Amino acid sequence: MEAALERIMLAYDLLANRTPAETAAARAQVTDYVMTLFEAGEHNADRLALCGLTYLRERDGRSDPVSAGYTGL
Repeated sequence: MEAALERIMLAYDLLANRTPAETAAARAQVTDYVMTLFEAGEHNADRLALCGLTYLRERDGRSDPVSAGYTGL
């Protein structure tokens, strides 16, 4: 699980510049989320990393693909 958290935070930090306080808050939130998934039975580090990064991006709200013009086509 720790490896998945490191991958999540590395990728999340690459998406935009954040203050150390914002990064620490994001890490705390995603740790709780990933722990919930892990306790529910998800042990695949790749899936945990993907779910965690998706969670942070949705929580952040800055990267909405629809408002950015992505149509999926």
